[in-house]
Amino acid sequence: MKVIKGSVTAPKSFAAAGVHSGIKKKRKDLALIFSKVPAVAAAVFTTNKVKAAPVLVDKQIIKKGGPVQAVVANSGSANACTGRQGIKDAVETMKFTAALLGIPQDNVFVASTGKIGMPLPLDRIKYGVKLAASIMNESYASGTDAATAIMTTDLARKEIAVETTVSGKKIRIGGIVKGSGMIHPGMATMLCFITSDAVIERRALSSALKQSVGSSFNMITVDGDRSTNDTVLVLANGRAGNKKITSGSPGYGTFCQALEYVCLRLAKAIVKDGEGATKFIEIKIKGAASLSDAKKTAFSIANSCLFKTAMYGSDPNWGRIVSAVGNAPVSMDPEKLKVYINGILVVKNNAPVPGSREKARELLTGKNAVIEVDMQTGKSGCVIWTSDLSTRYVRINAAYN
Repeated sequence: MKVIKGSVTAPKSFAAAGVHSGIKKKRKDLALIFSKVPAVAAAVFTTNKVKAAPVLVDKQIIKKGGPVQAVVANSGSANACTGRQGIKDAVETMKFTAALLGIPQDNVFVASTGKIGMPLPLDRIKYGVKLAASIMNESYASGTDAATAIMTTDLARKEIAVETTVSGKKIRIGGIVKGSGMIHPGMATMLCFITSDAVIERRALSSALKQSVGSSFNMITVDGDRSTNDTVLVLANGRAGNKKITSGSPGYGTFCQALEYVCLRLAKAIVKDGEGATKFIEIKIKGAASLSDAKKTAFSIANSCLFKTAMYGSDPNWGRIVSAVGNAPVSMDPEKLKVYINGILVVKNNAPVPGSREKARELLTGKNAVIEVDMQTGKSGCVIWTSDLSTRYVRINAAYN
């Protein structure tokens, strides 16, 4: 497998566009992704009980198990908590796009991100779809424009493409994602669209996606808040011409490896672009009684405001780490706990390691930090990624409108 230039337009027969429809004052705010042939589809959605209109509509499309050929995603309006009108607007977007592209209505996937409670400006959406359809193409630049158009508080565009070989045929997987704040496992305030030209069975694609999301997007957190609009969609149109991938076929593992790589790279990019983030933090848990305990402990640390602000201040305050471990709903023995900050052992036998604090402080002045906790109660572990909590995060969210 190798990383190649591009994103959603890297796989064969995928076109895209990103345009300014008028939802935002100046920036691109509507993306269109189109497969020239119907594609097998799989998706994962937010676990928040309050779901945006496009999520409710799209879940029905995925449930039917049919193909998906186009994706329309807008930024600036989440179309969440907009009542029955929100559903009508999402469906109308599907109908309009389908008629414009000459495809069935159920072959159109819709997505929105932005402010909750804001009605979808349907006239602007239609204008944007029409404009995007008139200029979409298979160029690298068009995929990049689509990645730009789905950004909200993101500071960086997030895209990637890889190429690998299955049954002697080269297949490609490309993806774009938006996400910066309101990020937490169980999906987050993110939209992720992945394309592939692989020939793959729908059940195998769904299984591969769930597996990949489980080890990537569901292992990150910026602020512990789940959103109403989270969506990860993958489309595979079969234009690579490889032997069909099934769950038991030799190519399945190869495809999963490539898809997981794409998801993990995009997930880490979200954390690095966390609202106001100055540090990218990796939290490693080992010696836990179970994988579940390891995850609960890791996220207890990652979502602790005290820990996150200490990281912002480059303060090796291990007391906040130990306290967060103790707050996790798992069994643990403080006397067995070991804590490392950037490789420096700072806590052992429920007591500080002499001289370790200053050593750790020197290593925390950079942009990356690694926190490792050895619970010594079992053989399970996990790795998750998070960011620090800065004053800029407060300013961004206090003024978001």
